[in-house]
Amino acid sequence: MHSADDGITAYLTHSACTLHDMGQGHPECPGRLAAIQDRLIAAQLWDFLLHVDAPAATTAQLMRVHDEAYIERLTTMLPGHGYVHIDPDTAINRFSLLAAYHAAGAGIKAVDLVMQRKAANAFCAVRPPGHHAERNRAMGFCLFNNLAVAAAHAMAEYGIERVAIVDFDVHHGNGSEDIFCTDPRVLMVGFFQHPFFPYSGDEPRGPNMLNVPLPRATTGVQFREMVVEKWLPALDVFAPQFIFVSAGFDAHLEDDMSSMGLVEADYAWVTRQIKQVARKHAQGRIVSMLEGGYDLSALGRSVAAHIKELAGL
Repeated sequence: MHSADDGITAYLTHSACTLHDMGQGHPECPGRLAAIQDRLIAAQLWDFLLHVDAPAATTAQLMRVHDEAYIERLTTMLPGHGYVHIDPDTAINRFSLLAAYHAAGAGIKAVDLVMQRKAANAFCAVRPPGHHAERNRAMGFCLFNNLAVAAAHAMAEYGIERVAIVDFDVHHGNGSEDIFCTDPRVLMVGFFQHPFFPYSGDEPRGPNMLNVPLPRATTGVQFREMVVEKWLPALDVFAPQFIFVSAGFDAHLEDDMSSMGLVEADYAWVTRQIKQVARKHAQGRIVSMLEGGYDLSALGRSVAAHIKELAGL
């Protein structure tokens, strides 16, 4: 079932990621990971993936993108029981930091697998998500910036000189922008509903930030036009040696977290475009990390469409 030029796709997660919980009724819930697994099994994709338990990131690995004082502050806030709110949207329980260390560690391990050619590419089914986490600030359900930790690892350990971040979450990846906006080794391309949380991105903080704000009710047709006209030319000129994907699926038509109209076919299509860029410039190297996506059925179907393309199935 694999096409000739595709190796295996790694699927990284950890049981700790289901222990992090922000309270009853919170949209960023442990059931998200179960919904993804259920759908991958139902779609008969599960057995074609290389299943890897995510290790915990080390503090030194986190400190490539977060300040030590920030990591310590999160540690001291950890409750013995119940919840502590970091902001109105973001809470932690006693397992949250354990989950966050493994979520960041998934990206690091994924980079290792891809660089060592043990996998062609990888998807990290982890939570808490990461792209809103700034260098010194947790927000928007995010504690550590998992994708930034992984990208920094690729640059530090493997000498990768040009990293592209592709962020198709419906919210602007302000954390990734905060961490990399002064780093010329990184090109970030993103789109997001605007105006919308986190109310940033419309004025990029660096020349390496290609942020495309789109209005509510944007359809897949308009999304694809934007990718072809803006993202792909910029990625081609930059010629990344590794591509990281902030894979949020909350722009889906059925996701009431936003007011956009993407469907599974759009996520499959954009994944194919990313793969073509990776084949041309990056020896196929892609690590995709789960960000948003809160309607459980739409999330499961969209991730399955994304992984099916990654795996070339």
